[in-house]
Amino acid sequence: MVKMIMHGCNGAMGQVITALAAEDRDIEIVAGIDLYDCRDNGYPVFAALEDCNVQADVIVDFASAKAVDGLLSYGSVHQIPVVLCTTGLSEEQIKHVEEASEKTAILRSANMSLGVNLLMRLVQDAARVLAGAGFDIEIVEKHHNQKMDAPSGTALALADSINGAMDNQYSYIYDRSSRRQKRDGKEIGISAVRGGSIVGEHDVIFAGKDEVVTFSHRAYSKAIFAKGALEAAKFLAGKGPGRYTMADVIQF
Repeated sequence: MVKMIMHGCNGAMGQVITALAAEDRDIEIVAGIDLYDCRDNGYPVFAALEDCNVQADVIVDFASAKAVDGLLSYGSVHQIPVVLCTTGLSEEQIKHVEEASEKTAILRSANMSLGVNLLMRLVQDAARVLAGAGFDIEIVEKHHNQKMDAPSGTALALADSINGAMDNQYSYIYDRSSRRQKRDGKEIGISAVRGGSIVGEHDVIFAGKDEVVTFSHRAYSKAIFAKGALEAAKFLAGKGPGRYTMADVIQF
């Protein structure tokens, strides 16, 4: 059985993962990390990783960007694989991810769901056909009003997937309010909506002359991300240093 530390255990995602892990015979949460030990999780909770004295095979992170550097340093020093799910990382933190992956296994994904990771593959194929035919590309993402970062990490990952398939010819435009000019053909527009309790919605729009092709993904529960995180944790436990993605877990 894989022994796991839940980093950010008392957050919304941490609690969903805790509930699902309790029903999974192949993985056990042996400790949690959170500033506030305010719940009975069924495992010990520590305020910081440095305080944790419980041995584990893998760490799953759903905390905040400000805690990522400490998490990566801890994983590197102790050579514990890390499933990094927190989004909104700075360029410096992304570099830290690469450095840490030289010492331990790091799986970083903007979105843990099977459907979204399949979508990333599909939009690459679509871009090769449609972008080359002059279709404009727009991404619209919607999330709940408590989400801190915008655009979402998933929206950026979708844009990166498309851009990679097109030899990185595209620039990203996040705000058109100050732009008094026609749309450039080599740009991907990315728009963010925040409101209510929307779990997560992403539309990738290919708009051509007289026709529009839209790829959509709707998340109706945080459980889809939690299931993916647990599968990633089971996959990553025991792996050697390196960078991994959900594509490695799903094995398209």
